[in-house]
Amino acid sequence: MPVPSDENLMVDGLALASAKGRILLIACGALAREILDLKAANHWNHMDLTCLPANLHLYPERITDAVTKAVHKHRADYETIFVVYADCGTGGLLKAQCDRLGVEMVQGPHCYSFFEGNQRFASHSEDEITAFYLTDFLVRQFDAFVWKPMGLDRHPELRDMYFGNYEKLVYQAQTDDPALTVKAQEAAKRLGLAFERRQTGYGDLATTLMDVAKKSD
Repeated sequence: MPVPSDENLMVDGLALASAKGRILLIACGALAREILDLKAANHWNHMDLTCLPANLHLYPERITDAVTKAVHKHRADYETIFVVYADCGTGGLLKAQCDRLGVEMVQGPHCYSFFEGNQRFASHSEDEITAFYLTDFLVRQFDAFVWKPMGLDRHPELRDMYFGNYEKLVYQAQTDDPALTVKAQEAAKRLGLAFERRQTGYGDLATTLMDVAKKSD
């Protein structure tokens, strides 16, 4: 299943003109598969999804502006807009802008935190400053979002410079997919890191979207 990455993509083919009273989720493209799975499992037919490009994670300084444009574009067509981003490296700028725009967003510093559960992640994050995290999406897209952007495909000798202070790769598994576990293990080996797998499921993403759906009801 391809991951949506165009901010104009609307799930379920609903026309904006008929979307009054509905919820729009403005999300990172890296979360599209998880949101669609949750949406289908919970029959959230009153929710629509539009995704910003997943590669904004490589340019966090662009996220706030991209979210702002998406909110302005769709505000008139939805009763509720919810931003499915955590801080994601914006240094609090995204939260401040969402407050100004009058829209809510996912709590937490990043998706690694809310997938594991923000409280649980915070309880051990200081003990894992040498851990490198991957989600299902990043395991699938390891070459496109880690290996190539860091230039490791062209200069593998840079690996020690980038990852010399890391000790382990933590794969936060949203699904129970043996093939993804193998790919995550291969990624750890390529980076020269120990491997740990954690079955996190959807964590706070699931409970947060459940709350959004209930508020609308």
